[in-house]
Amino acid sequence: MIKMVKMTNIKNNIDKIKAQIQQACQQKDQLNDLKEQKPVSLLAVSKTKPASEVEEAYFTGQHDFGENYLQEALEKIQQLAHLPLLTWHFIGPIQSNKTKQIAHNFSWVHSVDRAKIANRLNEHLSNDLSKETSVSCHKTNNQDTLLNVCLQVNISDEETKSGVSLNDVFSLADTVNNCDKLILRGVMAIPAKNAPIHDYEKMHALFLQLKALYPTVDTLSLGMSNDLVLAIKHGSTMVRIGSAIFGQRT
Repeated sequence: MIKMVKMTNIKNNIDKIKAQIQQACQQKDQLNDLKEQKPVSLLAVSKTKPASEVEEAYFTGQHDFGENYLQEALEKIQQLAHLPLLTWHFIGPIQSNKTKQIAHNFSWVHSVDRAKIANRLNEHLSNDLSKETSVSCHKTNNQDTLLNVCLQVNISDEETKSGVSLNDVFSLADTVNNCDKLILRGVMAIPAKNAPIHDYEKMHALFLQLKALYPTVDTLSLGMSNDLVLAIKHGSTMVRIGSAIFGQRT
């Protein structure tokens, strides 16, 4: 009985978030007089939550999940290897000694903020195309051996947050674009609490600049539970939602 109640809550929460996303997209399109609504994807942030809750969310139709802590994530990846459509995104700070496991076990990395990290991720994939050391592997073709990368931008210039500065974004983007096993997909940011609108405008402008330079760029990973609507208004294509789906973290 407890499990059924929990699953109902997770499903209801996901439905509410998707309704918010749809409404925000409609408001944005009306504001900009657009005829076609561009989709905004939902990344469910499952850090600190058990594999059982990820599985429950998966069976509601949610297939993309974000994790911050590598060891915790690896355990879930192993436990949930039987779910064929599950896609794992690494969204936490990256230490150099963790790049091999990240490269081998995730389809997306949102938090690349240094050329050293990008090069190490690329080298691991180049040296181990078979991914024999991975915890789980749903890779079925050559395209799936590539790693989708977003650059984390410290848009609010916070000393306590990771991220590349605006001045260094284009140099890092060029580095990632030149890595043969990485696909530059876009940029990610975590604006400061109560950040000014200008920070969101800067992220959208940066995204458009990169999109004009690199044909693979299609993702602005921006917005969480507290700023979902604001982020979508400023061009976000992917929102990262945790507590509004799974409840407060313990």
